[in-house]
Amino acid sequence: MSAELRAYLFAHPVAHTLSPVIHRAALAAVGMHGSYRPEDVAPQDLAARLLALRAEALNPLTVGANLSLPHKVAALPLLDGLTPAARAIGAVNTLYWEDGQLLGDNTDAPGLQAALRDAGFAPDQASQAVLLGAGGAARAALWVLRDWGIPAQILNRTLGRAEALAEEWATPSWTVEAARPEEVDWSAVRLIINASSAGLDRPEETPLLLSAAQWEALPAGALVYDIVYRPRLTRLRRDAEQHGCRSEGGLGMLAHQAALAFRRWTGAEVSAGVLIEAAQAELGRSA
Repeated sequence: MSAELRAYLFAHPVAHTLSPVIHRAALAAVGMHGSYRPEDVAPQDLAARLLALRAEALNPLTVGANLSLPHKVAALPLLDGLTPAARAIGAVNTLYWEDGQLLGDNTDAPGLQAALRDAGFAPDQASQAVLLGAGGAARAALWVLRDWGIPAQILNRTLGRAEALAEEWATPSWTVEAARPEEVDWSAVRLIINASSAGLDRPEETPLLLSAAQWEALPAGALVYDIVYRPRLTRLRRDAEQHGCRSEGGLGMLAHQAALAFRRWTGAEVSAGVLIEAAQAELGRSA
């Protein structure tokens, strides 16, 4: 395809994103030409920006858009429909056209699931997971944990939001509850997922303050997965590794969700590994 495809990212803030680098790498990998344009869209401007996006519906070269914080839930009532995954998760990160309609998909959840497997995490229903955050990315993480049948506790700065999310997601066959750090049995926790923006471009901020005893109670092989990928080593990851716990940053999730979004827009397959390499190279240049 020789024409210039066009896609967008709507987020607030947006300056930190590596998504343009990743999607340029995807285009190059499959021999396509196009652009991926990040735009800082404040919450109050989202409806107007999606209305403007609809004006491009007749242009077949505009393939869609990604949504990031804080738009993944707010966009739901502004769309014409959702994929089953997006409906189940209650959040969208990928917009695309189908028969002239603007639809929403969620590639975050399968992207996170693939990234956790890449990080060597093996699902174990006898273990506990701790989820940090209660926004759109947290919903994607809950989808993964429920799919694997791993009981989860949600820790969030505002306990009420965690309680509401837990009540929404709990099922007769799967346990999820809100908790405070002191209520968690850390010796049973094999997976901690940070699905909040805490630490994003703020190296000393962390979503989880634990004592040395709490960190060291984690079982051998426990994994801390931080969806924040900039800085490369967040304080959460530094704290984890200081106490002998494995940690992984969010580049894998970013790459896998981008590959799935790219396939949704173009029908073309691209390796997540190619996208991770492009992101790592960019991080190296900007370090």
